[in-house]
Amino acid sequence: MSPRWVAHLPFTAVDLPTARHFAAALARSVTFLPEVDAGETTVSTGDEQGVRHQVFCDLPLSDGGGARCARRPDHDGRCSARPPR
Repeated sequence: MSPRWVAHLPFTAVDLPTARHFAAALARSVTFLPEVDAGETTVSTGDEQGVRHQVFCDLPLSDGGGARCARRPDHDGRCSARPPR
């Protein structure tokens, strides 16, 4: 198995929810690449890169198919493989 790497791509956002939204859109835009694990996407401020905030819930779904929750980490209701519209 190949080693895992993390790409750090700085961007600006006015707050944590906006940063999570941007990171989620960016992660989803590259999920066609098999090397990408979008579920483990996190954001942090430039000054505190060790303090990471999850972008997706990423809990395993109960269907047994190996899919993971694509909703925000603090969502209400059931987990889902698709974020709500």
